[in-house]
Amino acid sequence: MIRFIIGRLLWMIPIILGVAIIVFVLMSFTPGDPAQIILGATATQAQLDVMRDAMGLNDPYFVQLGRFLSDTFIRFELGASWITQADIMDSIIERLPRTFGLAIATLALSLLIGVPLGIFAAVKQGRLGDNICMAIALVGLAIPDFWLALLLILLFSVHLAWLPAMGLGGIEFFILPALAGCSTGIAIFARQTRSSMLDVIRSDYITTARAKGVPEFNVITRHALKNALIPIITITGTRFGNMLGGTMIIETIFAMPGIGLLIITALNNRDYPVVQAGSIFLAIAFAFSMLLVDLLYAVVDPRIKGQYVRQRRRVKKNA
Repeated sequence: MIRFIIGRLLWMIPIILGVAIIVFVLMSFTPGDPAQIILGATATQAQLDVMRDAMGLNDPYFVQLGRFLSDTFIRFELGASWITQADIMDSIIERLPRTFGLAIATLALSLLIGVPLGIFAAVKQGRLGDNICMAIALVGLAIPDFWLALLLILLFSVHLAWLPAMGLGGIEFFILPALAGCSTGIAIFARQTRSSMLDVIRSDYITTARAKGVPEFNVITRHALKNALIPIITITGTRFGNMLGGTMIIETIFAMPGIGLLIITALNNRDYPVVQAGSIFLAIAFAFSMLLVDLLYAVVDPRIKGQYVRQRRRVKKNA
């Protein structure tokens, strides 16, 4: 297991490096002049040239790329924002808990609603309950997050005045953003859970458990669900990674100062260092979430853990 974890961590290095290069290339081809944005429309050409020299924008392309990679991955220096002059690392650390909190709350709602819907649909396959659950999932996939967010603000903030529409504070500020961001997740978990459960409940050991008189609730929860968890865990990891990046729209609508809003603001201002650093942090978080998924496989399915043990024994035998 340790060898597997170390191997996955080593594989993250070229992945994160590739993400950094792609983001740098995309930002280099983005229209707009950061020096012009900082100095304003009244700046002279001489002032713009001085500012570009100070920012390193007049250097050759590969010199800029090499400096960026060296500062990020060798010196571990993210620098400061071109617009606010704030330290980028401090800004990310300050905002990271808010983005993680929103992603976890959204994922929890998606799981708590989507998985039971999928189980119910599988148990009621082909009947009215199945059709209703799948219709709910279809609606969840069709509704855009930003449109649902605006509807929730109009209903619960403007008309009912129950929840705040934007800003940062207690847990009540996370309710509407989490509800707005979980519709797609609910649909995905419901459909995946239904598919996995249908594969499992047709198995022989489920028929045997029922023949022995095991209550139906125990058959579904203790036998079928546990063996249907592998695809659900995979979707959970990928959804969490997607939600970290997908919170950009939600954070912008609800004016929640997280990493998503930081990246969107920096992108509008052509603040390249902030966009690059934020994207790298999100890529690292996504990579670690997928590593956690692989480790959870061994916890849920003893067969996968047995594969790790056999591989370790073969390595020791060959050594």
